Amino acid sequence: MANHKTHITREHLHYLLTEMIRIRRFEEACVGLYNEQKIRGFLHLYNGEEAISVGVMQALTDEDAILATYREHGHALARGISMQSLFAEMFAKKEGCSGGRGGSMHLFDSEKRFYGGNAIVAGALPLAVGLAMADKKLKRNNVTCCFFGEGAVAEGEFHESMNLAKLWQLPILFVCENNLYAMGTSLELEESNQQIYAKAASYGIAAQQIDGMNVVDVEAASQLACQTIRNGAGPQFLECRTYRFRGHSMFDSQQYRDKEEIQSWQKKGPIVQLSHWLQSNHQISADDIRAMEERVDKEIDNAINMALLGHDEPVSDLHKHVYAEGGNHG
Repeated sequence: MANHKTHITREHLHYLLTEMIRIRRFEEACVGLYNEQKIRGFLHLYNGEEAISVGVMQALTDEDAILATYREHGHALARGISMQSLFAEMFAKKEGCSGGRGGSMHLFDSEKRFYGGNAIVAGALPLAVGLAMADKKLKRNNVTCCFFGEGAVAEGEFHESMNLAKLWQLPILFVCENNLYAMGTSLELEESNQQIYAKAASYGIAAQQIDGMNVVDVEAASQLACQTIRNGAGPQFLECRTYRFRGHSMFDSQQYRDKEEIQSWQKKGPIVQLSHWLQSNHQISADDIRAMEERVDKEIDNAINMALLGHDEPVSDLHKHVYAEGGNHG
């Protein structure tokens, strides 16, 4: 993971492309594992949105905190959580990043300051306010980064969190991943004002809308926003316009949107955009890209095989972590 002093070089662009390919291939592997019933429960995929997690993560340091939604595999990978621990978590193995208890929607790693996936829509927003308040009171020059979808804007927690973040001038970067659909409801049917960033701006927060399919644009906006926060200017808000190429979850038949719409967005997807730009500017070859994909596929195969060797939690541990030590068990 890069820090906020990263410079855009050929090597860095290759890194960004590799990270997006890692996320895309990871998600595609999850589809196969889900169909084989090795992954159970809900599964929400990040295909098409890779530029946001990868771009934003370049502006964050190891000390910064991150909160995400139930569509958080990409954020976890971009943060540096190992593939093996992520697959182990989704296989419900003890070696998983959440001890096998969280599954796809509740990835967590305190050492990486990755405070979860959260299955509650908008649930991460008030948590971000609390983490940022702690940093401010302890005079730590950290940023709390909170990812959420545009569907969260319809929840009361969004407005409460915007108000308190600005009122208390908290060091938070709010990142709205606006993929135009809250489950199966289009933005036009959900919000009278579809300019999400304007809602944050109404609370006095510096807010802007950016192309969430362009990883370079996302990184540049995130670098500037995080530097502004570290300089004491209070919360910043990025609305990243993006699109998920698959349904809301694996159970989604996608009857609410046309195939032509999906195909039009796929043509301007983040991996397509960056790889085409690099090739047209003679900064990468088709062979280079194939080599990247082969390395990623090998990493995924190794991670899956190692994760499958993990251990199931014994029944005797069923009550562990349910109560705090010394708490009331009644």
